[in-house]
Amino acid sequence: EEMKRDKEVVMAAVQNHGFALQYASEEMKRGKGVVMAAVQRDGYALGNASEEMKRDKEVVMAAVQNHGFALQYASEEMKR
Repeated sequence: EEMKRDKEVVMAAVQNHGFALQYASEEMKRGKGVVMAAVQRDGYALGNASEEMKRDKEVVMAAVQNHGFALQYASEEMKR
């Protein structure tokens, strides 16, 4: 449980496997650096990001550039 909140551990995990974001703490899922690293590795990781990150244009663009279908996880306003 403690490791899910450790930024170094979470960052190393998502840099290797973006989908590892699903195991991170809610706090880590709100962190732009962690989420960006995850979606750059695997665009589908956007589905595990916080709602705030799903509204962040830079994060959504990085996810979609990695995998176009990641757009399905973006907020409604980002889909327009």
